[in-house]
Amino acid sequence: MEIQHGTSTKAVVKRNRNSLLKSVLIITLLLSFTVLLTGGYWIFKDMAPRPLEVTSEKGEVILTKESIMGGQAVFQKYGLMDYGTVLGQGSYMGPDYTAEALKIYTDGMHDFRSQEKYSKKYKDLTKDEQTIIRDNVMKEMRENRYMPDTDKLVLTDAQIYGHEKVREFYHTIFTEGDQWGLKPGLIQEKHMPDGERAWVSKGDQIEQIADFFFWTAWLSSTERPNDEITYTNNWPYYEDAGNTMSFSAIWWSGASVTILILFVGLILFVFYRYHLGMQEAYTAGNFPKIDLRKLPLTSSQLKTGKYFAVVSVLFFVQAMFGALLAHYYIEPDSFFGMKWVHDILPFNITKGFHLQLAIFWIATAWLGMGIFIAPLVGGHEPKRQGLLVDILFWALVVLVAGSMIGQWLGANGYLGNNWFLLGHQGWEYLELGRIWQFILATGMLIWLFIVFRGIKSGLKRESDKGGLIHLLFYSAIAVPAFYFFAFMINPGTHYTFADYWRWWIIHLWVEGIFEVFAVVVIGFLMVQMKLVTKKSTIKALYFQLILLMGAGVIGIGHHYYYNGSSEAWIALGSVFSALEVIPLTLLILEAYEQYKMMRDGGVDFPYKGTFWFLISVAIWNLVGAGVLGFLINLPAVSFLEHGQFLTPAHGHAAMMGVYGMFAGAVLIYSLRNIVKPEKWSDRWVKFIVIMLNAGLAGMVFLSLLPVGYLQLKEAYFNGYAASRSSQFLQQETVEMLLTLRAIPDTIFLIGVAALAIFSVKALFNLRKVTHKEGEQLPVKDLAVDEE
Repeated sequence: MEIQHGTSTKAVVKRNRNSLLKSVLIITLLLSFTVLLTGGYWIFKDMAPRPLEVTSEKGEVILTKESIMGGQAVFQKYGLMDYGTVLGQGSYMGPDYTAEALKIYTDGMHDFRSQEKYSKKYKDLTKDEQTIIRDNVMKEMRENRYMPDTDKLVLTDAQIYGHEKVREFYHTIFTEGDQWGLKPGLIQEKHMPDGERAWVSKGDQIEQIADFFFWTAWLSSTERPNDEITYTNNWPYYEDAGNTMSFSAIWWSGASVTILILFVGLILFVFYRYHLGMQEAYTAGNFPKIDLRKLPLTSSQLKTGKYFAVVSVLFFVQAMFGALLAHYYIEPDSFFGMKWVHDILPFNITKGFHLQLAIFWIATAWLGMGIFIAPLVGGHEPKRQGLLVDILFWALVVLVAGSMIGQWLGANGYLGNNWFLLGHQGWEYLELGRIWQFILATGMLIWLFIVFRGIKSGLKRESDKGGLIHLLFYSAIAVPAFYFFAFMINPGTHYTFADYWRWWIIHLWVEGIFEVFAVVVIGFLMVQMKLVTKKSTIKALYFQLILLMGAGVIGIGHHYYYNGSSEAWIALGSVFSALEVIPLTLLILEAYEQYKMMRDGGVDFPYKGTFWFLISVAIWNLVGAGVLGFLINLPAVSFLEHGQFLTPAHGHAAMMGVYGMFAGAVLIYSLRNIVKPEKWSDRWVKFIVIMLNAGLAGMVFLSLLPVGYLQLKEAYFNGYAASRSSQFLQQETVEMLLTLRAIPDTIFLIGVAALAIFSVKALFNLRKVTHKEGEQLPVKDLAVDEE
């Protein structure tokens, strides 16, 4: 009786601990999203005004809100966010148009005031005279002359002259090209037809986009009402405009490091004190034997083979676009002298394809894996499940082909004012036009329905609504649910507020929800392979999800430092993005335990390839997402590097290293189960993993990171605009580093090509279906609690 009582008490303690973790997770989610939504209100409340009219001191109208909105639409219509940046948001080939316009605007004011006072150009003045002009212009620029009662902004004569210089500059650029990849005559000087909405307003499109760039320069150099910093928290760095690092950026950089050190100690103590890691389900020398020939295989599982073949082909195409982008940094207007390549695929279109295809192939791999594991969870194959899998497959084919054609037509101006609907949205990572967005959302709902049908019986059998199967289902629901925030953005949405929602997709959907889904799936696979206990896995998953969502949701704020959002985001974003390093570190500890399990499995363990990829995920999670992310998320660093090469160093290491490698893991796991065992080659897989990791490491650490450092240094000494100029990219050292990138890129491409060949060949070596629709599968019932 005493033994029974002791065992019962131990079980009760474990159940109470799990209940506590569930409660903490729910509270964490509620608090995190409350802060995030409240922050959205701050952004909406404090965003820079788009005045109904911008006038001279005499009342003459210089530009209008309609012109600013129209300019933003033109910027998006021609895909220029995939070429350069505005407010630091976008791509890295072209300039930051905000910083560039700010310099032109400031220099124009210098010339106007120097001619007025000394009858000389600013450059011809003595240093003392220049100091006087510079200080006066700085005060003039930073004074906020917006009148909220009348919704009008009044500019001084010097500011109007600066605005004229901005218009003149961009008229030349968009007529003649910028000699750095921007095609001459890209934006046609034609008037919009009457009767259109404000965001496609009638007027000279070049004039409109120049007005939009000028507006971003104005808000970046004008102080907020009753404050001493600008709408962009003094970004971009340009001393002549008074833009220097704010106190918040310095203080919260130090505070975030201090808080990180504190929480590392606390969380590691809790982790080891309460044994919150996964525990092995086997004793030494008793590793579970897995006979692939006896594993059940259903029709829907077999049909995932074509998903993974398409994934590998899309991966190859996407990587080839990446290679073309890298080449453009050396030869910006052609491909080894072939100008027709650039005419068909200029940088902005190529970059849009590169980003969108990355999301497509990674998401498709994860969707295919969800379809594959559904029968394993539910224990049977629902009727007509295979038909639904085929329908979803062809919907994805239509989506990929149609959206890419639409993007090309839209960015070239062939769709007119239907660019947003049928072409692309013009936002980086959200290139899909609205029609294609609807198709993607519909496809994800179909996928969720397929998964639900497969695991429904398992959900019914699992009494714990927070159990492993339910966690898998909740994370699957989150995949389509969080994508719907993409529909919050319209062409007329204020740039800052649209960027708030854009990062909900990039950070919360791609980085957050996919991360959660990945963590839960890894836990499921470990239990399914009988490597870890279900109880310890559920406990570990809750702990990891608390840390991921607790830090990750509010950590989105590091994207809002300098895009025109509230200063409060500097504090929130810096602290919580720093804390994101902790769960990523714990995941690598789990990966080491998984490595030991793989090693214990000996030569007969069939899932070595999957574990090689999972170990890669953990390493890049720490190095790419954690370390490199921490580097650029510090406000003091971000202030100087916002939108520079350190960002794609982090982006490539995190996107490919984490989500791409995990896509490889689920691809290899699924194929291992549907390919005939005698036709499988772990040597192929090992070669692929080595080439992908070596190529990615070389790309990041031998090219992107050193160029990013040099660019950061250039910004510090010569201002941010100089660091984003073509002159910087033409420096001998920078060109050498960008040229040497061809070596690791080639290594990486060999790995991608090998994966494509491997996956396509797998289609010709598939096992036969062992269980028909409706039959029960002889798999471990994950709905049953362990004793």
